[in-house]
Amino acid sequence: MFALNTSEVEISTFLLIGIPGLEHMHIWISIPICFMYLLAILGNCTILFVIKTEPSLHEPMYYFLSMLALSDLGLSFSSLPSMLRIFLFNALEISADACIAQEFFIHGFTDMESSVLLIMSFDRFLAIRTPLRYSSILTSSRVLHIGLTFAIKSMLLVLPLPFTLKRLRYCNKRLLSHSYCLHQDVMKLACSDNRVNFYYGLFVALCMMSDSMFIAVSYVFILKTVLGIASHGERLKALNTCVSHICAVLIFYVPIITLATMHRFAKHKSPLAMILIANAFLLVPPLMNPIVYCVKTRQIRVKVLEKLSLKSK
Repeated sequence: MFALNTSEVEISTFLLIGIPGLEHMHIWISIPICFMYLLAILGNCTILFVIKTEPSLHEPMYYFLSMLALSDLGLSFSSLPSMLRIFLFNALEISADACIAQEFFIHGFTDMESSVLLIMSFDRFLAIRTPLRYSSILTSSRVLHIGLTFAIKSMLLVLPLPFTLKRLRYCNKRLLSHSYCLHQDVMKLACSDNRVNFYYGLFVALCMMSDSMFIAVSYVFILKTVLGIASHGERLKALNTCVSHICAVLIFYVPIITLATMHRFAKHKSPLAMILIANAFLLVPPLMNPIVYCVKTRQIRVKVLEKLSLKSK
């Protein structure tokens, strides 16, 4: 794939990493990882199935929840092959092309999930601020257009990343820092000028972090609106509609912010802690989001239980 240089041997494969020091236990670690992936895929498919088959759930909030479930499935399927190869078969090698493709899908679905969480925060603001006009503002066609626009935006935003990685030369160093491929991780292994990758990667990261800022701003407006409600009971009812979304935001952003903070500021960072948090970033949101929404959203919980009871009869 790469041409040879007289002084540096170029490489066409990278090495992923499992959990350092626990290589002998990888087969046992693969059991909970497989179980988490299975639950995540089953949970998100259940959410999609229930929303699709129940006319009473054909509302903007549940359409956005469907988009969140699709993003979670994309994240799960993007990281699943390399994670299982490492922990089940101890296969650490990955071709450069496969690695670059994986980082594109991981970054694309990560940005998509961030965008969906942002849309859902504005959805909650509209539902609380203008409850009588909510359905007329967020019609089904508008929800579809919003979802498609943000999905296309996410993929176009990360589309240059694989091309900028492809143009780099990789010599001698090929050990990555995680169980899957990330743009910044692959970029650091290059022996050619990677400034374009650095600055564009920073731009993508800032775009995604701006979503979290806009989510925070939307909740400032939500709190301002809620405090203007006279009835204490109505205030609690309004805030209760946001609990599931707040949990989803925390589940998604806490591992990302923790990992970024450790990379930037931790003087004696533990490699094991870094790898565990990085794995949690891809494993936990797809697993926990369906559970949170089933537990905290009565309509989803009731319909899921109805489907399960019908199948058991």
